[in-house]
Amino acid sequence: MSGQLVAAEGLPWPPSVGDFYPPNVAGPWVTKFGIMIWLAVALLIVFFLLAYRKPKLVPGKAQWYAESVYGLVRDNIAREQMGNAGIRFAPYFTVLFSFILLTNIFSIVPGLQISPNSHIAFPIVLSAVSYVMYLYIGVRKHGFGKYMKMMLILPGVPWPMHFLLIPIEFLQNFIVRPVTLALRLFANMFAGHLLLLVFTVGGFVMLASDSIFVQVTSVFSFAMAIVMAFFEVLVAVLQAYVFVTLSANYVGSSLADEH
Repeated sequence: MSGQLVAAEGLPWPPSVGDFYPPNVAGPWVTKFGIMIWLAVALLIVFFLLAYRKPKLVPGKAQWYAESVYGLVRDNIAREQMGNAGIRFAPYFTVLFSFILLTNIFSIVPGLQISPNSHIAFPIVLSAVSYVMYLYIGVRKHGFGKYMKMMLILPGVPWPMHFLLIPIEFLQNFIVRPVTLALRLFANMFAGHLLLLVFTVGGFVMLASDSIFVQVTSVFSFAMAIVMAFFEVLVAVLQAYVFVTLSANYVGSSLADEH
């Protein structure tokens, strides 16, 4: 099938980077990504308000779901990475986990079909929030000078080695951590959306082919699109968990008394 025929059918072929930038809804200040972000915020606020509107000793479904999410983050992320000191950060990590998970799930919701996290701007903002907390907590507990010394100087190392190790430690603790935190979430959601786009659009392109054989094999492309949609759910949960776990680990390192 020719590219002209595909274009005539209104199919975006081949998929391009432009498919990751949905058209503005109402000017540059109202975009599909922006609407999805506000939708996620509204849904989470409504969910948690309703879940804890009338808390009961024997929880209902909504309260049970809310408590399960909080318990998962508190016990398996905050406390696991930071010890008992992590409990006071559990509300923040719960909100962060819920927000990332919900916006990731948007990638398979009909009508939305893309995660805001597949646009690098949103993972950067989320990473920046955790990064500022990471620095603030460390400076607040140890003081600026002691915190810098703890982050940059390895104990028990011969002093000439510090000329090599201090720049490495600086890059690792203050540059690599926030950058990789954002890139990991972005790259996984970007790749997942790209795979769904290729298999779905590819299936329609094959179905519109003049060859009967190619039309029949389009079934496999659609089947892979369905499989990848389920796989995308797994990736959405995993990436939310990894992002919050690493954030908790970084904040925990700021609270530690040793390097």
